[in-house]
Amino acid sequence: MLEKPGEMSIWMHLDELRKRIFHSLIALVVGVVICIIFADFLLELLAKPIGGFENLLSIQVTENFSVYFRVTLLGGFIIALPFILVQLFLFVAPGLSKKEKRWVLTAVPFATVLFITGAAFAYLVMLPAALPFLIEFPGPNVLPKWKDYVNFVTSLIFWIGLSFETPLIMFLLAKLGIVSAKGLLKGWRFALIGIAVIAAVATPTPDPINMVILMLPLLFLYFLGVLLAALARR
Repeated sequence: MLEKPGEMSIWMHLDELRKRIFHSLIALVVGVVICIIFADFLLELLAKPIGGFENLLSIQVTENFSVYFRVTLLGGFIIALPFILVQLFLFVAPGLSKKEKRWVLTAVPFATVLFITGAAFAYLVMLPAALPFLIEFPGPNVLPKWKDYVNFVTSLIFWIGLSFETPLIMFLLAKLGIVSAKGLLKGWRFALIGIAVIAAVATPTPDPINMVILMLPLLFLYFLGVLLAALARR
């Protein structure tokens, strides 16, 4: 079947996808290299909420190496995030109108700010609230493994950072005509259930207080997304 002028074949799409993934990986590698330079500072920063390295235990030969890799990878991803989002935009751009391209491209810096805000919320609010509950829970004295602790902290930071993208995604979907503010507002009950499920999974403790601490900003972000969706349709 002959293609219309300006249309891209499936092979052209795949080649474009390969190119964008390759460029994103290069950005990720650069971000990781930058984080390697500041690795000692990042590791100390992650250990700070629990009181420093003296309150952690490393018992496996490869434990420090795996932690080092995980931390620098997450840090590299955060640094490379704006560039990765631009690559995603460039991949979908051929299917968007000029006006849609402008809105999606404008969203890139906001997406980065929202992710960093969510990561900061996890580090500054969630961890100080969750760690005392976990450590002081009745039973033997807790001396966390370095690897388990870092896996726990980085997972919390990543997923909460990702969840803070909700209002921006809702705005873009509304701008592209996929959802409406009215429909989102009508579905607030389902959104509340979804937020409760996300909070239950993401919250590191079974303590309902910590779950509520996470639910409140997520609920706020949802209604902020509804407001942005209403503005988008205008």
